[in-house]
Amino acid sequence: MGYLKGLQQYLEKHYERSIFDTAVQSRKPWELHIHGRRVISCRIYKNLKYDILSSQPGGGEMHLSKLQIKMLYPLDVASRVRGLIRIDGGVRAMNLTPILSAGERRFVKNKSLFPLMSAREVVFFTLLEGEVVRGVISEFSRYDITVALKGGVPAAILRHAIYDLQSKQGRSFLKDFQEQQRDWEKSDLYVP
Repeated sequence: MGYLKGLQQYLEKHYERSIFDTAVQSRKPWELHIHGRRVISCRIYKNLKYDILSSQPGGGEMHLSKLQIKMLYPLDVASRVRGLIRIDGGVRAMNLTPILSAGERRFVKNKSLFPLMSAREVVFFTLLEGEVVRGVISEFSRYDITVALKGGVPAAILRHAIYDLQSKQGRSFLKDFQEQQRDWEKSDLYVP
């Protein structure tokens, strides 16, 4: 059975990291896209197993389930990120809600993400409420995928909020499609 050169080492170093830990350590405000088509600003000060604790500008603590969060980025790049997000009206019209059961989520395999990241291929993420984010994968973990948008602006997408991941050519990298197509085997990193 084949493998991807460097994938195991990458996972050992990065897989258990969480963007929420990064947000806590930054001590800066972040902007969060939350189900219900809401966008909020807050400072995340505690990363719990399934939730975050945050404080909002003007005071007030908020306890928020991670499953409600689709995407986040530092507040200081928020205006740039917001200008780069597009909406897929067809997906938005489906009125999708958070997928609570992990087995029912639209999964992307690490074997698909790693070659895309290594090749710096431009990809399109569509989130459950229709937001479309275009960029290059700069890192990923068990929980999230950081995408460098136009100009290198970072945005972290929560893996549980993904509706689709496609290349510029429209090729899907969702697990269901890739189990048949096995594009990772076409990568220069693949060792048979």
